[in-house]
Amino acid sequence: MGTSHLDLSVSVVDLAKSLCDIPSVSGDERSITDAIEQALRPCAHLTITRSGNALVAATSGGRATRVAIAGHTDTVPIRDNVPSWFEQRDGQRWLVGRGSVDMKSGVAVQLALAASLTHLPVDVTWIFYDNEEVSASLNGLGRLAREHPELVAADFAVLGEPTAAVIEGGCNGTCRFLVKTTGVRAHSARAWVGDNAIHHAAPVLDILAGYAPETIEVEGLAYREGLNAVRIGGGIAGNVIPDECWVEVNYRFAPNRSEQEVRDVVARLFGRWQVEFVDFAAGARPGLDAPLAQRFVAAAGGTAGPKYGWTDVARFAELGIPAVNFGPGDALKAHADDEALPVVQIEQCERVLRTWLENAG
Repeated sequence: MGTSHLDLSVSVVDLAKSLCDIPSVSGDERSITDAIEQALRPCAHLTITRSGNALVAATSGGRATRVAIAGHTDTVPIRDNVPSWFEQRDGQRWLVGRGSVDMKSGVAVQLALAASLTHLPVDVTWIFYDNEEVSASLNGLGRLAREHPELVAADFAVLGEPTAAVIEGGCNGTCRFLVKTTGVRAHSARAWVGDNAIHHAAPVLDILAGYAPETIEVEGLAYREGLNAVRIGGGIAGNVIPDECWVEVNYRFAPNRSEQEVRDVVARLFGRWQVEFVDFAAGARPGLDAPLAQRFVAAAGGTAGPKYGWTDVARFAELGIPAVNFGPGDALKAHADDEALPVVQIEQCERVLRTWLENAG
């Protein structure tokens, strides 16, 4: 199958549709990466580096400041929503299809600007990466950071995750842990000689049901936390009193909490049970205190909010690079079978980023 062609002379909206029409479910990003590489190779102002199905296109103007602008090219599985299409809704034109929100419209903005912005007061590294929607161990941005940290180095970063064209600073951290209860196994016909571990999980669920999530202000943004049971398991058969049970809990925590502080919160709530952590990802501070970031906020309308979910801005934060989320589309529509966004948001993001970069010096 030949490489899909991307025409960089079309509007950013039509470019977004073209990207949506190239299937790129996680693990199958070769075609879309080939197309992006083919489109950018003729750009004399860009140095192109490819690592697997991640592509880095960087300017080399010797500027004092470098900005990284990143987006992932993969999507969740297709559900009769590729190829994409346009439709009218309440007087607005919408782009409908897999990846329109998460996040090929944001990638289209990157691609259009990478090709057209040839002389800027800052250097820019444009990052297009794979495998964001699957296991963190496969994440293309994480791979670049581990294997080629020089390619992602920057003074400030923007991730094009969907934010409805509003800047969202940093992100909450997230962890998952198992709270385990034990009992004594017995035949259910003689339950009195056993001790039901599932019943012992009731106090764990009571704590979770009664927990009031905190809202914590970090550098002027209010991050709402969450603590929720997401799975529960136990028992081996329909006629056996279970001797083991576990409740899997997801804790979304404010980005100012360290891993030890998170563990202290968990210990305070569930210290009387055995607890096993199975996943931990630190959050990222808002990253809005630098003058470059403040000019970005001004260009985007003067306001910024918090990012409640975890995003790859945390990977930049881990490298000491302040980062924000900014892209077209409502995050609530990400992964939905009716994934769609008003095209005016694509145009707005392109306009804001262009204005900011042209005046970033």
